[in-house]
Amino acid sequence: MTSRTLVIVNTTGRQGASLARVASAVGYNVRAHITTKLSEKDGSVAKELRQLQNVEVIEGSLEDDKLISRLFVGARRAFINTISWGDEVAIGKALANAAKKAGVQHYVYSSMPDHAVFKKGWPSLPLWSCKFTVENYIRQIGLPATFVYTGIYNNNFTSLPYPLFCMKLQADGSFSWTAPFHPDKPLPWLDAEHDVGPAVLQILKDGPQKWSGHRIGLAYQLLTPRQVCEAFARGLRRPCSYKRGPITVEVPIPSGYRSQLEGIEQLFGKYEAPYFGPDIQAPEEALRLWEGYRGMEEYAREVFPLEEAANGLTWMH
Repeated sequence: MTSRTLVIVNTTGRQGASLARVASAVGYNVRAHITTKLSEKDGSVAKELRQLQNVEVIEGSLEDDKLISRLFVGARRAFINTISWGDEVAIGKALANAAKKAGVQHYVYSSMPDHAVFKKGWPSLPLWSCKFTVENYIRQIGLPATFVYTGIYNNNFTSLPYPLFCMKLQADGSFSWTAPFHPDKPLPWLDAEHDVGPAVLQILKDGPQKWSGHRIGLAYQLLTPRQVCEAFARGLRRPCSYKRGPITVEVPIPSGYRSQLEGIEQLFGKYEAPYFGPDIQAPEEALRLWEGYRGMEEYAREVFPLEEAANGLTWMH
């Protein structure tokens, strides 16, 4: 039935894949878009999606107007998480226009704030401000929509030398995390793979009559960096320490991400701005949507070692 069709854009991402797994399991007909480049990069997720019941995979570029028009035909619900492949603002607007034309009744868009609108001198983060621009456009065209603002992914942590969330393995077997965040200022955290799907599914079940136009801070724990390291220490049964310091880049990264990191260092390091801006609170609304979240200690104990092993690391043995 078309009324059970759910369109998901960027379904190989952590947010989209989480929703696809949950929604297909409870009987939604999931129309799962994946970008060809990401299908090649995230091959295991793309393969999993093709094997799920009630999932139709549509692969192609979101710069293809014909593909975008075809995505929403007969659908009444959609979850959109655009990423920085191509012109994200143009793609976001094209998706919204196509959804409105097709008669989508509830459009859940994964947005983020543009801190420059909140206070003079605060920088815009380039990978976030484009989402905020698209959010405002969605509001302008009158598409019934809800906007989820996701916290920092627990899943960002790795002992590989990637910037900002490197949980660095020390010679004595302990871990150390260095980042520009204030050690005692709480930040919002989210296990994206575990918790986005159930939360967004509840938003869709409640419908636009409850959530249209609303911004929801999707995070389940407010933890300081010190508390994050304490949770890792309990979960891994190894010492874990936090040090406030500048972001170091030891591996090649895209120029856009480098600009994002520079902005994060200014916004949350120098200015200690609230992560979601001044108007969005967490985790109260997120907990009303879904109470069975996976916290940081559980993530560190049960998931972090598995993700590390999948990356070829052996410290857990």
